[in-house]
Amino acid sequence: MSLIEELKQLGVNTDEAIERMNGNASFYERMLVKFAGMMKSSIVQPDFDCNQYADITEAAHAIKGASGNLSVTPIYRAYSEIVRLLRAGQPQQAKEVLDAVLPVQRAIIACIEKYS
Repeated sequence: MSLIEELKQLGVNTDEAIERMNGNASFYERMLVKFAGMMKSSIVQPDFDCNQYADITEAAHAIKGASGNLSVTPIYRAYSEIVRLLRAGQPQQAKEVLDAVLPVQRAIIACIEKYS
């Protein structure tokens, strides 16, 4: 099985992303490796007990954008919701969405790293 096939099984819309990259699957795979590196270096488990969410919102927004550009759909959807909830002043609900997506996120990153 290939990286693209495994990511499809994890809910990533690889066809859409490759089309966005003018059909260049190898370029897409290189961008996925960069994405995985970004995700590993990001603090994704923010302190939701504090009252200042600007940094958390900014980090979540960056992840939302990167995952959206690469059609990493499960992560994109979750972080879109996290950003929305944080901006609406609902940090506990945002934390619940984050907690739900973390296992999927770990699986996607592990899959990418396996092929890099």
